[in-house]
Order: sequence, then structure tokens, then C-alpha cells
Amino acid sequence: MAWMSVAGQRGATVVGDGVCTVIGCCRSTAYDGHPVETLADPAALQSSLRDWYAANGRDLAFRRSAEPWPVLVSEVMLQQTQVARVEPAWTAYLARFPSVGALAAATPADSLRAWSGLGYNRRALNLWRAATIMVECHHGEVPRTLDELRALPGVGGYTARAVAAIAFGQPVAAVDTNVRRVIGRVLWGHAGPPSAGALQAAADRLVDRGQPAKWTHAVMDIGATICHPRKPACAECPVAGLCRYAMTPSADARALPIAATRTPPAHAVARTPAEPFARSARWLRGRIVDRLRQAEPGDWVQIEGPLGDHGTDSVAAALEALASEGLLERSDRGRVRLSLGEGVRA
Repeated sequence: MAWMSVAGQRGATVVGDGVCTVIGCCRSTAYDGHPVETLADPAALQSSLRDWYAANGRDLAFRRSAEPWPVLVSEVMLQQTQVARVEPAWTAYLARFPSVGALAAATPADSLRAWSGLGYNRRALNLWRAATIMVECHHGEVPRTLDELRALPGVGGYTARAVAAIAFGQPVAAVDTNVRRVIGRVLWGHAGPPSAGALQAAADRLVDRGQPAKWTHAVMDIGATICHPRKPACAECPVAGLCRYAMTPSADARALPIAATRTPPAHAVARTPAEPFARSARWLRGRIVDRLRQAEPGDWVQIEGPLGDHGTDSVAAALEALASEGLLERSDRGRVRLSLGEGVRA
């Protein structure tokens, strides 16, 4: 297979044994050994991304602090919420809870109220639980090791790696959807990585050891602004000349996933339309928590169905689930309130 740069600007030539002579490109189309080792100069990839990020990286409020607590808060918020909504919420949350100790000294209800507008409210409860653990077990500090970070409620492998890289300068890769797409395309092209483990190992080996925080932000930004899922802007990418996907001659034609370009077979079953959000359990849970946020702190509230399209039984089931998860407390009279960490009360 011949390898060429997207616009031919790198002067690609291929000799008989399949070795590409483009500086910084793959050593061999066979891709023997570890994928990272097939890059003639991984440092060139790091340098290209670093320079691009310096000139084009997104200026986000939560990137202006590399302190562990603000970084942890931002990463938890970013787990399932868009950047535009996280920025103002992150600023307000840290104004209310500027340290691990400040959140640990508050109640779960305080964290839930400060989380308003972000959705997935269990993250607010888990962050409060994590703060109490950090006070009890880590002297009120965010722990440094991956194992200790992963042990915190609501902190999975990705979040732990992001905090370790950004706040503590550890050379580990936080692989989210954007990073997976960028690294997967650079090293494996259209075929994609053989497994999640192979991708994680390759991403870890590509991290810029000198600036892991900037590397983390740069790869994320490339994925968010250039290396799009369906129509990547390869001509604008600073690492196009190092990318197996971009240097495939048919890259532009194959930008769409294969499944999206095929005519469905005659026997294909029509996809069931998605349930309207207002009929979902998530909508109902969110409305219940929002109603409790509006109450005075500590006040008990009577909540009964129907709520929207949800009848009495659905509301009762949602209340039971929220209580079992620790987001709210129930009185023996059937009233509820946001959790104060005290369990069932009269």
C-alpha cells in the first residue's frame, strides 16, 4: 500500500518494501511491533501538538488552574456535561467550596444545590463523599496516585488519569472519546485499534513526558475541533503528516463510518424511535431534585404524582430510588428533602 500525505506537501515516496520516506511518518506499512514504535519520531508528534495547542488551544476557565481540587471538580463536571455549561458552574461551585475541607464540612444537600443545571446529580453526591474521604484519609488533599484516585466515589479510570496528568504532571493518558479517535486514527488509520487496552497502552507511551497537562489538553482539543467523527478536517490538522488515517489516499471519501454509507438490507428492522426525554426516568428524577432545591434547606416536602407524564406509581418509585442512592431523605410521614447525611428522620 502506498502512503501519501493529504496534500502531498511532505514529499512522500514509497520504496518497494513498503517503507515510507516521509520524515516523521510510519516506518512500515506492515506496522510490526508496538504501534508507537512505527512512528519514526514520536517527539515530532508531541512537538506538533504542543505548538498547535499554544496557538489554537481552547481558553477554558477551568484550565487556568492546575491545582488538584479545582482540576478534580472540573473533571467530574465534564464527565457527562458540555464544556459551555461546565465553565460557569465550575466557577460558582468553587466559590462555594474552595477546598476539599469546605465541601466535606457541608452537607450533600449543599453540594446538590450548587450542582443545579448540570444534571446527573449523583456526581454532586459522589463529589461530597469523595471530599469526606479525602479529609479522613488524605489530610484534606486530593491523592496523587492512580489507585488512590480511582478509589474515590465517582472517579473512574479516565478521571483519575486526567487529574494525575493535569494536576500532578504524571505521564499518563486520559483517554476519552476525542482522544480515542485521535490516537486511534494516527496509529491504526481506518481500521482503528484492536482493543481498548492496546489503545490505552499506546496513548500512555505517546504522552509528552515533559508537559503531560498540555499534551492532555492538546489531544482533546484536536479531537473536539479538527478530528471530527464523521468529517475530520485533515487538511487543518497539525499531525496530518504523521497520521495513518490522514495519509490514506481515500481519507476524504472514507471519512464517514462504513455502516453509514451502506444501503440497509431488505430484512433490516426499523429502529425504534427514541423515547421523549420528558417520559424518561432521568427527566422525572431531575424534576424531583429541582423541586427539592427550591425548598428552604432542611425543610421537608410532600411530593406526589403525577409529575408531567409520570403517574403516582412512577413518582413513588423514583423517590424510592433517589432515597436508596442517598440523594434524598424520607420522613416516616412520606415527606422528602435533599440529603443532609442523616438518613431517615421523623
